[in-house]
Amino acid sequence: MFRIGLFLVTNLAIIVVASISLSLLGVSGILADNGVDLNLQSLLIFCAVFGFLGSFVSLLLSKFMAKRSTGTKIIQQPQSEDERWLLQTVSDLAGKAGIGMPQVGIFPAQQSNAFATGWNRNNALVAVSAGLLQRFDRDEARAVLAHEIGHVANGDMITLSLVQGVVNTFVMFFARIIGFFVDRVVLKNERGLGMGYWITTIVAEIFLGILASTIVMWFSRRREFRADAAGASLAGRSAMINALRKLQQETTAHVENQMPDTMTAFGISSGWKQRSSRLFMTHPPLEERIEALRFGQ
Repeated sequence: MFRIGLFLVTNLAIIVVASISLSLLGVSGILADNGVDLNLQSLLIFCAVFGFLGSFVSLLLSKFMAKRSTGTKIIQQPQSEDERWLLQTVSDLAGKAGIGMPQVGIFPAQQSNAFATGWNRNNALVAVSAGLLQRFDRDEARAVLAHEIGHVANGDMITLSLVQGVVNTFVMFFARIIGFFVDRVVLKNERGLGMGYWITTIVAEIFLGILASTIVMWFSRRREFRADAAGASLAGRSAMINALRKLQQETTAHVENQMPDTMTAFGISSGWKQRSSRLFMTHPPLEERIEALRFGQ
């Protein structure tokens, strides 16, 4: 119920802010003054406002949503040796990477995993699963944390939001052009926007959104290689390789990813999950990541 309420409130806020932004930019509609032609400039502004606004609202709420969806407990005062080691290790790695100290947390999953998120490289969140702390030795766990610190230092969360914003913008833009073409040329509607426009736009958005998601997934896979390289630099190449190999053992054993789907792209591992195509994978296969580190790619 909470998630539904938050979803509705977030989308309402996006609509209100977008409406104000469009008004300030002088965009009152996507049709030209004659009510017949499409105003491409207004349409592009309209799509950009909604496309980027949704992406950046998600980024700003990312820490809050990550804590809620994963059940992450933030370490305020360490209560155990593991928690003290975790805080100290993240502090050391953050200092080496030149970023501010992130919040540090543990989430209750038996699968070995970790994630980093946040809108600012100096105000991020790094969390590890309870299972990872139990099964990984200190060098391997440190390498995983270094990988996540690498994501933060590389600004991956912000860059991914920018990529998603661009993708959203052009999916909306071209879907509406396709809808307008069908409405005017195929269905011969001469003024305004008819039902054919709205139905075609929805169908086109779904189709183009699926195609465009492959671009986002490609970037997500590339950033994993960069974060692995950063982890190797901060914690040692052999430790990073050993950590990935241990993650690979769980993947080979078909251990399911216990993180919510919305957080999968932010984890160090997507776990085992049957996929129809590599194009829609958020992470490269672990064997490829290991090979990239072994040969310094």
